[in-house]
Amino acid sequence: MKKKNLVDYKWIIKIIIMAFMISIVFSFISETAIPNINIVAGILLTLLFIVIGIVFDMIGVSVTASDESTFHSMAAQKVKGAKMAVRLKKNADKVSSFCNDVVGDICGIISGSTGAVIAIQIVDKLKLNDLLITLLIMGMISALTIGGKAIVKGFAINKSNKILFVFAKILSIIKE
Repeated sequence: MKKKNLVDYKWIIKIIIMAFMISIVFSFISETAIPNINIVAGILLTLLFIVIGIVFDMIGVSVTASDESTFHSMAAQKVKGAKMAVRLKKNADKVSSFCNDVVGDICGIISGSTGAVIAIQIVDKLKLNDLLITLLIMGMISALTIGGKAIVKGFAINKSNKILFVFAKILSIIKE
């Protein structure tokens, strides 16, 4: 009897390439937009990256915590998005890795780099202590990211089927 390979090398290569491409896109957005916009817009863009990271973390947790049988029943009744939910659940390890590790980690890195640019802009405009401003901004970004993810984890576990279904429905609409 042949043993199944526990490491999916094709998936690893694919996820590395996806991480690279998404990182380039997000970095390009932050590096080109942040230095050229005002501080308020830069803060809003940074908050957007934080929220994207939190939302994808919630989706990743939901996929792993959800119940596949619920979606099989819905798929049998031809409920839109149910087949996608089954497919996502069957690939929960990959979906979770993509959502939590690729998108979530990239958003964390990018929000940190946008925060550094914002700190430089604040220091330049207001002539404040650069160390203090940088520490405060990085602390706020970390607190918002970690606190946001902590808040949504319990919600993601308790409402995992509902969250996965909404995400699957959105994906199935996009895929059409």
